[in-house]
Amino acid sequence: MATALKKAPRKPVAEAGRTIAASRQGARTAKAAARREAILDAALDEFSARGFAAARLDDVARRAGVAKGTIYLYFKDKEALFQELILFQLSPVVGAFESALASDLPLATIVDQAIEIFIREIYGTHRKEVMRLIISEGPRFPTLAEFYYREVLARILKAMRARLARALERGEIADDVLIRFPQLLGAASVLAVIWQGLFDRFEPLDVRAMMRAYFDRLFLRARGPT
Repeated sequence: MATALKKAPRKPVAEAGRTIAASRQGARTAKAAARREAILDAALDEFSARGFAAARLDDVARRAGVAKGTIYLYFKDKEALFQELILFQLSPVVGAFESALASDLPLATIVDQAIEIFIREIYGTHRKEVMRLIISEGPRFPTLAEFYYREVLARILKAMRARLARALERGEIADDVLIRFPQLLGAASVLAVIWQGLFDRFEPLDVRAMMRAYFDRLFLRARGPT
């Protein structure tokens, strides 16, 4: 006698419906996220090519392959788009800097890590264009500069001051000059971005070597006489 095949139990109709609905919702969410990312990528290209003032949302939409009205589904206006571009491009990097600075490794090791993060995640990518845009457009659009300061610079400065305070307690630095002026630590990165945009074709800059030389001398003085 043939053995009867057991049928797989059927899912209740309501459960099957929920599964299909969840799958469709997931697909819609993924599609919306991809479209949003495409708009942000196109915005970076357009702002970099024309500057904030001259960039038009029509051209951003053309680059992204969407209708102009689609942009307004995600961003209120051009300024909101630029602010979200800052967050999208730089928040992960700010987080990487914060994590490095929060570690208990020797200060010299953290400095080496910070240099590599900058070169890998900013200087070697289109993210450096955001820095250039803030430098060039910030004076004319102070609300954008304020947003960049609050969401990027203030977080990094806070993390640097906290790590430098520990360095002072441990004797890794001799005084509080760098705690009072942590902007000195960022000067080399700003120079690298400006030089690359203006003069690199005339005199290429070895950014890694330059930054290491800068920090070696900065911390040699900060450590005081030995």
